[in-house]
Amino acid sequence: MAINWFKYSAPSTFYALAGKLIPFVAIPAAILFALGLYIGFFVAPVDAVQGEAYRIIFIHVPASIISMVLYLVMAGYAALGLIFNTRLSSMMASAIAPTGALFAFISLWTGALWGKPMWGAWWVWDARLTSELILLFLYFGFIALHASIDDARRADKAAALLAIVGSVNVPIIYFSVKWWNTLHQGSTIKFTGSTMHVAMQQGMFITLAACWLYAISITLLRVRSIILERERNTQWVSELSEVQA
Repeated sequence: MAINWFKYSAPSTFYALAGKLIPFVAIPAAILFALGLYIGFFVAPVDAVQGEAYRIIFIHVPASIISMVLYLVMAGYAALGLIFNTRLSSMMASAIAPTGALFAFISLWTGALWGKPMWGAWWVWDARLTSELILLFLYFGFIALHASIDDARRADKAAALLAIVGSVNVPIIYFSVKWWNTLHQGSTIKFTGSTMHVAMQQGMFITLAACWLYAISITLLRVRSIILERERNTQWVSELSEVQA
C-alpha cells in the first residue's frame, strides 16, 4: 500500500509522526554516544605527534561537521518555506537553529581546548576558526531576528532571507584550509582514504552518527512545541488539549 507522504507536510499530521519517531532516534543516539566516546577515549591509541590531547577530535570534529550540515538543512527548510509558503518548513528551520548554534559553540569551545596545547593559544584569528565563529553568529542572528518580529509569517520570511544569504559561509568554512595558509590542519579523513588508525576512525564516525541522531531527535521535539504554539487557536490543538487533560 502506497504511503501519501504529502499529508505529513501539514503540521497537524507531522506532530503525531514526530512524536512516534523521537524514541527511535533518541535511544540509538545515546547508545552511539556512549560507544563512540568509549572507543575514542579508551580504545583508540595515543597519537604519535599530539599525544593524548588529540582525543578532543572525537567531540570537536563531529560537532564541527554537524554545525555546518545543520545550517544547510536549516537554510533549505527556510527556502522551502519562503518559496512555497509552507508553514511546516519554516517551523522546521526555527527548530533546527538552536541545535545548530549549540554544535557551533561546542566546535569553537573544543577547538580552543585543542588549540591551547597544540598552538600555545586558546584562540587565533585563523580562517577556519573565524568562519566558524561567523557561523555561530549567523545562527544567533537567525534566532534573534525571528524572535524580534511579532508576526510569525513575517518573521519566517525575514529569517529565511538571512539563512539563505548566510549559507555561503559554509563552503568557506570547509575550503578555508585549502584557500588560505592557516594554522588549522586539513581534513584527515578523505574520499581517497585515511592515515588514521582504524579505532580512531570508528570512534569518529560513531560519534558523528550519534550527533546526527541527537540533532534529529531534539529538532523533532522542538518542532512539536513550535507547532503547538503556532497552531494553538486551531481546532485540532484544542481537541488534543482536551484528550491530554
